[in-house]
Amino acid sequence: MSDYLLEMKNIVKKFDGVPALNGIDIKVKAGECIGLCGENGAGKSTLMKVLSGVYPHGTWDGEILWEGASLKAKSIRDTEAAGIIIIHQELMLVPELTVAENLFLGNEITLPGGRMNYAAMNKRSEELLRELNIPEVNVVLPVMNYGGGHQQLIEIAKALNKNARLLILDEPSSSLTSSEIAVLLDIIRTLKAKGVTCIYISHKLDEVEAICDTIVVIRDGQHIATTPMQQMNVERIIAQMVGREMNQLYPTQDHPIGEVVFEARNVTCYDRDNPQRKRVDDISFSLKQGEILGIAGLVGAGRTELVSALFGAYSGAFEAEIWLNGIRIDTSTPLKAIKAGMAMVPEDRKQHGIVRDLDVGQNMTLTILDQFSRLSKIDKEAELNTIRAEIARLELKTASPFLPITSLSGGNQQKAVLAKMLLTKPKILILDEPTRGVDVGAKYEIYKLMFALVKQGMSIIMVSSELAEVLGIADRVLVIGEGKLRGNFINDNLTQETLLAAALDQITI
Repeated sequence: MSDYLLEMKNIVKKFDGVPALNGIDIKVKAGECIGLCGENGAGKSTLMKVLSGVYPHGTWDGEILWEGASLKAKSIRDTEAAGIIIIHQELMLVPELTVAENLFLGNEITLPGGRMNYAAMNKRSEELLRELNIPEVNVVLPVMNYGGGHQQLIEIAKALNKNARLLILDEPSSSLTSSEIAVLLDIIRTLKAKGVTCIYISHKLDEVEAICDTIVVIRDGQHIATTPMQQMNVERIIAQMVGREMNQLYPTQDHPIGEVVFEARNVTCYDRDNPQRKRVDDISFSLKQGEILGIAGLVGAGRTELVSALFGAYSGAFEAEIWLNGIRIDTSTPLKAIKAGMAMVPEDRKQHGIVRDLDVGQNMTLTILDQFSRLSKIDKEAELNTIRAEIARLELKTASPFLPITSLSGGNQQKAVLAKMLLTKPKILILDEPTRGVDVGAKYEIYKLMFALVKQGMSIIMVSSELAEVLGIADRVLVIGEGKLRGNFINDNLTQETLLAAALDQITI
């Protein structure tokens, strides 16, 4: 009998002949929580797709041992039968079905004749949620009645209902609040105590530090190190991930700041469902040339609504006066905003940033296709030259510009969205949560790019939920609370406490 529940030996996976995984080894003991760490594009998700059967046996080289015996899974059904369950970053729930129906999806309890035994499924669902201390969930209501935090916990309950012995969690907290993350980590501790093994993938290294027993780091598809967490800290994990010490997470660079070039006056956004409610209430501010303006605030404060209105992308009714270089411009639609000299990278890149059916290169040139138009035809060679130049400039990791955009890691998808907007040569660049779901190395590269852009005279508006990031990057910070402007601070010895107090309306402007 093996000492290990799972062993992955010399795993190699190639796409179009290019190795995404190049000889990875992992060993996991029963009841252990492994933190799988690496930059975007390191191969974490690819490795877990090999393990879970998304990439079936025969499409990769190497060996997987499960309880000492060879595992040659042809599908996810085979790995789930063994007790290996993966919870993807994108939730796999059916919104219209009840909580109980989702928990038993594909694994329903039936009565003689094939009818659903709803009473039994509801009862077992309630037991599962009680075991996980998931409060205030009615199992007979549709899943869409609950927010992202509860849905993530319901996904875990669904996995346990399949008798999970090894639970793979891929960025499970990316859309959770701090209180929901605390519940999630408590659930994982409970599962570990019951002997459930976990592989935890997260860019939030404080969570990895809090919950994991062992850290496995991979870089560029290769195994770098396996180390007990008690011998590690966040700084050492980062150093292994990026191959260098990162004593300074924010590469602050001096850059000249000029006169005011942009003004937003009297921006007001009305709630889509309740037009009597204002999501943004009469906010005005200015932006200087070469300035990075951070926008901070609590969740639901109105930050995304504000910048969406500036770019003509808010889906409800809104009012705004936008001035650029002393001239009022029309930004009533994104196309008009782009033509006027603005660009925006949205918060939800999967929903609003990328076109999933197009390849990497096609996503990058969407905004400037007219530049390659020759007598109603696209000059493919000129387009490809531009794409390759941007891939090199942004150090975007892709084996080919013709690969599907969805095959890239989150950080590299973000770079493709950035490239798409930067190709319009904007004067004003809006970045809404530009580093969400992005690893520390890719974050550092995005920060460096931001400073390079403002040195060239571009002005940047950056929305971020991470106060440390706002303080590390911004020259000046606006604080939004309940749709109102609560603070406008020069970033000189500014503290997180000051920003939070403003967000909570505990100090005056």
